[in-house]
Amino acid sequence: MEQRCILDPEGNLISEAPVGLDETERLFDAMLTARLYDRKCSAMQRQGRLATYAPYEGQEAAQIGSAAALRPGDWMAGTYRDAAAMWMHGYPFVNLLLFRMGDERGGCPPEDVFILPPSITVGGHMIHAVGLAWASLIKGDDRVAITYFGDGATSEGDFHEAMNFAAVYETPTIFVCQNNQYAISMSREGQTRSATIAGKADAYGMPGVLVDGNDVLAMLAVTTEAVDRARSGGGPTLIEAFTYRAGPHTTTDDPLRYRPAEEVDEWSHRDPIVRVRRYLQHNGRWDHDREQTVLDGVAAAIEAAVAEAEATDPYTAIEVFEAMYAEPTPVLKAQRDALLRDQGSA
Repeated sequence: MEQRCILDPEGNLISEAPVGLDETERLFDAMLTARLYDRKCSAMQRQGRLATYAPYEGQEAAQIGSAAALRPGDWMAGTYRDAAAMWMHGYPFVNLLLFRMGDERGGCPPEDVFILPPSITVGGHMIHAVGLAWASLIKGDDRVAITYFGDGATSEGDFHEAMNFAAVYETPTIFVCQNNQYAISMSREGQTRSATIAGKADAYGMPGVLVDGNDVLAMLAVTTEAVDRARSGGGPTLIEAFTYRAGPHTTTDDPLRYRPAEEVDEWSHRDPIVRVRRYLQHNGRWDHDREQTVLDGVAAAIEAAVAEAEATDPYTAIEVFEAMYAEPTPVLKAQRDALLRDQGSA
């Protein structure tokens, strides 16, 4: 299967760009934002201010380019590694931070943001995306659902169930596999004998597309095609974004134990942000001062989100019970009443 690519690693167009330079600048700024947020979170975790964090540096193009193809009302179901896509589609940084701080309010986005909370269970959220897409199909509301997952999730039964159901019922679902080459320490070659992950789409009767996941323009083009097809009744698509995570699986992982240094060095020359920067340079649309201005503004916005998240008062013990259901179950009510009695006697 041929890999779709529009912008090569040197920043040269090898086929027609799907958008002009103004929109490319917007995508570049979004990728800068995503990387700065990712590095901030990694630093905060090392400082003990966040729980375990899953960095996505190196995968900015796969997430930003695909999310840019959506309309505001479309659904998104992502993983613990998809903060860039979620932010691009409207999920506030403060909510993403709260979620990583263990505050369940971080999993409740604004009412006009149609994104499920980050999924920790590998693969399980894909089924929810199919359900959301099927509901939209039944209602006729012209919305699609996109779901993100890694190459490791394709070894889960949930992946096959979601793909089969979406194909049979022709739901408007876009499956985006960010093949970053490793499921924690398991290489892609150790998981499947398929030549590509995109080729698995054939078994379910849906289109499968292999794309350079470090090319933001190719990601935008391929996802736009899949979204348009889904919105017009053409059913689901599987997109394999061939990419690489520059850092560890999570902040508890040591990738030096299973990834050769030569491989990491080779992929460092395919940095998705450098690629777009070079393209803008070739066209006289980049300068250092402008990029620094963008970074300064992003840094201030992220710091404001951090301050807001860290200033949020934690749930009290009683509020934990009240936040579970609209009406507490008998068991929860009994537990809550017992806690109230204990607090009253303290």
